[in-house]
Amino acid sequence: MKKTIILKIDSENPEPEKIGLAAGVIRQGGLVAFPTETVYGLGADALNSKAVRKIYAAKKRPLDNPIIVHVAKKEDVYRLAEDVPKFAENLMNHFWPGPLTLVLKASSIVPRVTTGGLDTIAIRMPSHKVALALIREARTPVAAPSANLAGRPSPTIAEHVIQDLYGRIDVILDAGPTNIGVESTVLDITRDPPQILRPGGTTYEELKEVLGKVSIHPAALAKSEIHVKYARSPGMKHKHYAPKAKVILVEGEFNAVINKVRELAEQHAKAGEKVGILATDESSSRYNVGIVKSLGSRRNLASAAKNLFKLFREFDEDKVDIIIAEGIPQEGLGLAVMNRLRRAAGYNIVKAD
Repeated sequence: MKKTIILKIDSENPEPEKIGLAAGVIRQGGLVAFPTETVYGLGADALNSKAVRKIYAAKKRPLDNPIIVHVAKKEDVYRLAEDVPKFAENLMNHFWPGPLTLVLKASSIVPRVTTGGLDTIAIRMPSHKVALALIREARTPVAAPSANLAGRPSPTIAEHVIQDLYGRIDVILDAGPTNIGVESTVLDITRDPPQILRPGGTTYEELKEVLGKVSIHPAALAKSEIHVKYARSPGMKHKHYAPKAKVILVEGEFNAVINKVRELAEQHAKAGEKVGILATDESSSRYNVGIVKSLGSRRNLASAAKNLFKLFREFDEDKVDIIIAEGIPQEGLGLAVMNRLRRAAGYNIVKAD
């Protein structure tokens, strides 16, 4: 097992010597976990195919799952991609730096291992000061999926990265909790109209306001498994975001959902299982079985996004056998949260009457 260096770093004023050390590791083909505004990413030189292969190995990630490439300046997009449409500039001006990933035709300088074997590349500019400083100092685009073992809940604090990847990577930059808590929105702009492949930190409503027309890939909205031959985005094809416990997601009208969650919790508790309930502020006091955790208020879906993966990992620490989760409204960031919940449940969804 290699020794992983853990560096505490100031999220607002990252110390140059720590950024310099981490950037040097990336330039030398190593792996660095670093914070973004969404989740922690696991970074390598995006143009070094050997380094990118190390990401797949460290995460145990399937090779056909593309990796998002992070840049610190817009000019890099024109180097990494071909046929960049004019409206892409408008999207970059409006949403970057921030949680929006654009899928474009890849240029010949991008190794196919970085794109998951596809002829497209996914690019974004993160807004976290540590991430931007690292990419600038590395002087190369940085390929970075989430810094967790494949399939596990994404990391929103450095401790989650340590749990999954300590001894498998070179450096972890610990800048405290991430702000958004779910990954970026992936928007395919090789399509007309542009298509959301993965909902995330930039909402459908925000994109529609700028673009006028936006479609959503059926896999992003699916309530049952959809076969996707080629994953044009991470989070489309393979099992993702799942805690160790089995997850049941209950969807429907609010009071009906509460009644169904209570019924299921009692059934599983009677069967001798340790039950976790993923509730909201408005409902958590209505359960008296199992370990109850709240995502936050239904009136503030940003809190649900921020808390989801953290609570999944807490339930793992509590060693629950089953997590029964309430569905939340699919507006704003709720769409991204519901996408993660459905996939974490393996589409084990109960409709509440």
